[in-house]
Amino acid sequence: MLRDITTKTLRDQGRAFAGWGVAIVLLVAMYVAIWPSMRDQPAMSDFIDQMPEAFRNLFATSGADMSTPVGYLQIELLSFMAPILVILYAVTAGSAAVAGEESRRTLDLLVTAPVSRRRLVLEKTLAMVIGTVGLSALLGLALVVEGRFADMSLPTADVAAAMLHLALLGLVFGGVALAIGCATGSPGLSKGIPAVLAVVTYIVNGLGGMVSWLEPLQKYSPFYQYAAHDPLRTGVSWPAVVVAFVTVVVLVVVAVLGFERRDVHN
Repeated sequence: MLRDITTKTLRDQGRAFAGWGVAIVLLVAMYVAIWPSMRDQPAMSDFIDQMPEAFRNLFATSGADMSTPVGYLQIELLSFMAPILVILYAVTAGSAAVAGEESRRTLDLLVTAPVSRRRLVLEKTLAMVIGTVGLSALLGLALVVEGRFADMSLPTADVAAAMLHLALLGLVFGGVALAIGCATGSPGLSKGIPAVLAVVTYIVNGLGGMVSWLEPLQKYSPFYQYAAHDPLRTGVSWPAVVVAFVTVVVLVVVAVLGFERRDVHN
């Protein structure tokens, strides 16, 4: 049973993932059901245009047209709610990978098995990646399939591009949770620090174009790599994908090194 930690972790998280999946499908259904009434209200775009610039930047509404399916989803779902859900899932999975096992006093069973600490962390990471990518893919599938019932013509390739960027966004913060959990063994720190970091980097990205001293920091925000290139309209931004991917890899390396050098007490 311990020979494949990834499979065991995914099996243990099966019910939780099913719950997340149902929530995602129902959330998309709600936004799809609202779309017909929003489509017939062109005044909504005028209302958004009259909002303060800072508010439009924070919620990624600049230039978005609420009368189109892409603009509607960009504002209502992909600018805020979807990132929150995916980040929350990834951070929870990253924290549970090692810190959660240690908190439940089950880590000693894993570290005494004929599996290296490096492999343990890497297989736990793989489970986090599979879950996060799977959740994002489910969100994209729900958008395309459910959107057809409300005449939402969504470009499938661009939806897939947006989900790729969304999954990488979640994995960056999940990687932070994993690294902190491996280094400290604290579930609280491994959840709290990524949450604070997500809020700070979200604000930096949203206000970076308006506040001069934040502008140099904007491109370092994971949210910039997620949304600045508008993947739902323009497709995949490979430079942004590379930056996010490298960030995740670095965080996993930090997690491995932190766990290998730490004494584990249960």
